[in-house]
Amino acid sequence: MTPTRATASGLRELTRATVRAQIAERAMELFLAQGFEETTVEQIAAQVGMSARSVFRYFATKEDMVVGSMQESGAVLAGALAERPAGEGPWEALRGALDVLLTPFAKDREAALARARMFADTPALGAARQQKHARWRELLEPGVLSRLPEGPADDRELRAAAITTAVLGCLDVAVTRWSGAGGTGNLGEMLDAAIRAVRE
Repeated sequence: MTPTRATASGLRELTRATVRAQIAERAMELFLAQGFEETTVEQIAAQVGMSARSVFRYFATKEDMVVGSMQESGAVLAGALAERPAGEGPWEALRGALDVLLTPFAKDREAALARARMFADTPALGAARQQKHARWRELLEPGVLSRLPEGPADDRELRAAAITTAVLGCLDVAVTRWSGAGGTGNLGEMLDAAIRAVRE
């Protein structure tokens, strides 16, 4: 591939990623404002100035749009994990990294509560949640693996997957508990309690 062709391809991918991010952002705004089931693809398309058919070129379903809005969060979380102190163990480092996701809950409690309730009240988003976790695990496991003691590769990979899955599960439990209480209480403390329960 010539440099010119490579550059053009890179620009196309960048443009596509930008459009996808814009669609996902507008879709999430509508989902939170009027409900996931109540929002139509036509309404989302109108928000981004394109046809519904064009929107489907970027996302196969509305559920995919929800996952798309979370991809950036996964990348931010992986970056935060990489920046944790080298001496921290995997559990502590992953918990510390999660603070970057907890900040929005404190800054805009109402928006965070609306998002959490949308997930809790929309059965169709169960698969989207699983897809999000799968992508986040993929991003986080290398950082967790690097903090484990030396040993057989298979054992270390299994442990990294188990720790990552457990901590993300604890996050779900804490957010569900927090949203069920109307957004009252300290979400970070709830997460800490959930992780302690798993490790005991």
